[in-house]
Amino acid sequence: MADTASIGLKVQGKVIVITGGARGIGLATATALHNLGAKVAIGDVDEVKVKESGAALGVDVYGKLDVIDRQSFSEFLDDVERQLGPIDVLVNNAGIMPLGRIVDEPDAVTRRILDINVYGVMLGTKLALQRMIPRGHGHVINVASLAGETYLAGAATYCASKHAVVGYTDAARVEYRGTGVQFSLVMPTFVNTELIAGTQGAKGIKNAEPADVADAIVKLVAHPKPRVRVTRLAGALIVAQKFMPRGLSEGLNRKLGGDHVFTDDVDVEKRKAYEARARGDE
Repeated sequence: MADTASIGLKVQGKVIVITGGARGIGLATATALHNLGAKVAIGDVDEVKVKESGAALGVDVYGKLDVIDRQSFSEFLDDVERQLGPIDVLVNNAGIMPLGRIVDEPDAVTRRILDINVYGVMLGTKLALQRMIPRGHGHVINVASLAGETYLAGAATYCASKHAVVGYTDAARVEYRGTGVQFSLVMPTFVNTELIAGTQGAKGIKNAEPADVADAIVKLVAHPKPRVRVTRLAGALIVAQKFMPRGLSEGLNRKLGGDHVFTDDVDVEKRKAYEARARGDE
């Protein structure tokens, strides 16, 4: 209880912006932070859904935010600061995960994944830094994935995008050490959101819930550190694989279903609606 109270005191009153905040991890995080007294703003490219979610939750600011459009992103942050004050924390959460084999992936989908998952994070980080560095304080939390430390068949571009986020965030932390701006990585395993619709997850390993990731982000806001992995078990397995010979590591990955979970084992019908939205076909 004491720890919860301490976290609440550190979070209360902070101005926090969350991208991709209309659903899933973003909405769960907004809910948790709002309930602790933070001044939360959520942006999402789905204008209808973000207005619905923002109004239902009762957050301070909500509206359309396209993370790959500098004007959209900058104007959203400006609007937040006009209404709520200087931004303390930016959570770069927006991301997509279309699945499929490399040879079948349209070039437009490859570009879309990299634009949203990588460029969107870079742009958000840059715009946040321009505001935070002159003030001497701030915190950028980038939601990556355990896929940023490993690799899976059927998700090559997604894995590449998350590896990029990991490298970018670590480099930014080194570059701006001493400025008062903190950088954190959140690295979830499979999370029970639409992102993994029609997939079964790793064999024998429980998926995370959006609330689990939200809890990790809340703790990072209160007590910044370079990275946190969710769940602990999945994170420990990924870390352990780094110390194994490659053959053993990839053998373990196969045992957990890594060769098939995003290829042959996908329920295409159950995934159809998410894939259409992620690929921009709606």
